[in-house]
Amino acid sequence: MKIYKLIALSLLSLTFACSSDDESPAEEMPNKAPVSENPTPEPIVIDFNPKPASGTPLKAFKLSDLDPSLPSFVSLDNTTPDNTKWEKVEEMSDEFDEWDPVKWRNSFWNYGGTPVSMRAENSFVEDGKLNIKATLDPDPNTDMWFRTARVHSQTQIKYPMYTECSMKTAKIAAFNTFWMNNGDIDNRDEIDIVENNANPTADCRDQTNKPADFPWTPWLFPTQMNSQYFIAKGGRANTENRHGNYDTRFLSDANPNKGKTWDEDYHIVGAWWIDERNVQFYLNGEPAGKVTTQQDMTLELELIFDLWTAEQCNIGGLPEREALNDDAINTMRVDWVRTWKLKEDK
Repeated sequence: MKIYKLIALSLLSLTFACSSDDESPAEEMPNKAPVSENPTPEPIVIDFNPKPASGTPLKAFKLSDLDPSLPSFVSLDNTTPDNTKWEKVEEMSDEFDEWDPVKWRNSFWNYGGTPVSMRAENSFVEDGKLNIKATLDPDPNTDMWFRTARVHSQTQIKYPMYTECSMKTAKIAAFNTFWMNNGDIDNRDEIDIVENNANPTADCRDQTNKPADFPWTPWLFPTQMNSQYFIAKGGRANTENRHGNYDTRFLSDANPNKGKTWDEDYHIVGAWWIDERNVQFYLNGEPAGKVTTQQDMTLELELIFDLWTAEQCNIGGLPEREALNDDAINTMRVDWVRTWKLKEDK
């Protein structure tokens, strides 16, 4: 039991998903200025006093019925504060009809202690979707055999805002992520909207291998979001982190995606960054857990997508190398991403 507790503490120090121990610190999560000719102005801070939820049970609906011009929850239970409106941020929204280098870029730092190798060619737009594909390095002797990609928005944003995407995960033992970060591991705010592994290894799924207080639940990963946040000020040793495990099985009976795994269908996953201390997550239009921080999150953040793996069970374990040759299961796909700022409605 003591061994497992030590492992748990060490895994927490790895910051679960979205940090790097790359040996090349010069390329580690670089800061990126917005490319917009009109940089996002200092946001208006709106007192978050949302309309109370109606309390009326949802009626059966289709995801295609949700209004694409507004955050998905507005169509189901509009809790937008009075005297405010959602304004689309085009620089951070995309239907992925083509790769747009004005909106997106790749980064190439690698997660330390993993077989991951980030490459531009492993991200591309095809059939109206952003694809991030895992492929096997042809060199059988390399330790960096998991070729993949990471995609960042060129523009940064801060609260009060909302972003969501429609994504379907790869069916391999790997983390499929949609997150926000400012690009500095030692001085950062980070919101991990979803980190899903739809197919963790058999060993990681085996609950008999884990004591009751093991911090992660990989046997439930196929339907879990694994949302969380990180705040690091003055070095990663001072990192604040809290996470949640909302699950597609928790959705209402009216939701068409209730109980579906993340590789089974496209899921709409989003985050309302309300203010410097509060983030409300959403899944397929429904509230999916909220985090409240102990420190302020005030930095401008990028949107990021990536696909990666590690042998630790808090990630879900390493896939079989042969699985990376199977195009039917090795690709994470994003149908669209849409972002809004919350503005005063004068």
